[in-house]
Amino acid sequence: MSSQNPTTRDRILQAAMELLEASQGQGVRMGDVAKRAGITRQALYLHFATRAELLVAVTHYLDGLKDTDKRLAPSRAARSGVERLDAFIEAWAAYIPEIYGVGKALLAMRDTDEAAAGAWDQRMQDMREGCEAAIKALQADRTLSTDHTAIQATDILWTLLSVRNWEQLTIDCGWSQKKYVKTLKSLARQMFVAGGTAG
Repeated sequence: MSSQNPTTRDRILQAAMELLEASQGQGVRMGDVAKRAGITRQALYLHFATRAELLVAVTHYLDGLKDTDKRLAPSRAARSGVERLDAFIEAWAAYIPEIYGVGKALLAMRDTDEAAAGAWDQRMQDMREGCEAAIKALQADRTLSTDHTAIQATDILWTLLSVRNWEQLTIDCGWSQKKYVKTLKSLARQMFVAGGTAG
């Protein structure tokens, strides 16, 4: 709504983001957000008609804070499919640790909270579009391996770059971020680039 006060909206989004990061997946109620933002529930609902709308907005707010457009610029400006694949993996891999708190909360809530599931699923669909763009760039260059269709390759890349896989490798297995990025780029080239290691 154009009449919304951006300052109040930002306070709401910041409050929701902080509560999600601190919640460990226990859920965040609209009343909790209103209280933390220093407004009434009624005022909160003037900005966000539903909790689902608020949670989706938080993911986009986080993107704005982290300047995802700038992060993705090298991928979008890539001169070859392989360059785009590498740049997208680097950008997303660097982004995961910064959104992990909110992501973990939404993931934990996903099975029992429809609004959280919707917010997370929409964000992951956005990320899938980035995977698809990288695969299509390989296809346009005629460097996409014939082992998979473009749709299958997109599905696999999307799965490889999931937050859960990052969590398992870096947190559970103790990999460094550098090793994670290097390994994912190598795996992606082996699976999706004709010849495996084209550069």
